[in-house]
Amino acid sequence: MSDPLLKVQNLRIELTTRDDVVPVIDDLSFELAAQESISFVGESGCGKSMTALAIMGLLPEKIGRVASGSIIFDGEDLTQASEDRLREIRGNDISMIFQEPMTSLNPVYTVGEQIAEVLRAHQGLGQQAAWTMAEELLDAVRIPNAKRRVSDYPFQMSGGQRQRVMIAMALACKPKILIADEPTTALDVTVQAQIFDLLNDLRRQTGTSIIMITHDMGAVAEMSERMIVMYAGRGAEIGGVDEIIEKPLHPYTQGLIACVPHILATVSAERERLLEVPGIVPSLREFGKDQCLFASRCPVRTDICLQKRPPIETDPSGHSVACWHGKDAS
Repeated sequence: MSDPLLKVQNLRIELTTRDDVVPVIDDLSFELAAQESISFVGESGCGKSMTALAIMGLLPEKIGRVASGSIIFDGEDLTQASEDRLREIRGNDISMIFQEPMTSLNPVYTVGEQIAEVLRAHQGLGQQAAWTMAEELLDAVRIPNAKRRVSDYPFQMSGGQRQRVMIAMALACKPKILIADEPTTALDVTVQAQIFDLLNDLRRQTGTSIIMITHDMGAVAEMSERMIVMYAGRGAEIGGVDEIIEKPLHPYTQGLIACVPHILATVSAERERLLEVPGIVPSLREFGKDQCLFASRCPVRTDICLQKRPPIETDPSGHSVACWHGKDAS
């Protein structure tokens, strides 16, 4: 078996707060193969975006750092790379689609100028060649009249079109990894489906691996082969999407899946009650404690859950869970 394209091992990321230094990512490990798509799932504040920023080398300056562990990309440990080297990798080998395109795009430059800038910086293209490529990229992400729209400013485009521009920028240099951080936030369901179809088509055409960050279990099923359920900076459950959805082992994963409305078999059937995960994600002050951080919200907790951190156990199929009662889940 070939080596994974990306291997994150025992990653610990610390933030300096007013009160203390806290681990926002605590002993996280996962792998990403070439041309594979995986999803990070969990509530806000669980560490999904922070993991992505660490991979990109974009942790908050002065207050954020990789305390331990490694991020091996294509055989190179990015935690040891210089800032100049990280600039070469960002946008060229690893690209990211950020959550809100209106705040990510510069309002005083046309979308064509912003795409062309990426091509000039990373591919060394001249001004005219970069502009021509920008037109082709807008056409590739299915923006009508790309030759004309390349001269538009972000405010002249709809939310879905701006998101397509962000995808075009991210794919401009044919990266090996594309990180999509909530790429369909604030878009209606029809546009969401179009964006997912576009990403899947582009993955098949370019061979780019995708890391999807989302709250949406439907997006996970649509986009990914494997998923990583995050909770309070830790990996709660990792495995194949179909396997986890059919038989989730961690109570948190079970709760996330139970929150998804299901289409009833018949219109006349009695509507099922939509469940919810009680409580909220613990504050940063709680992160790093030697216990199960989900215990206060867990319906099956026992004394050991409050006393000791559960180990990660992996079955022969590669399905991993960090729960004292994971094997008892039905």
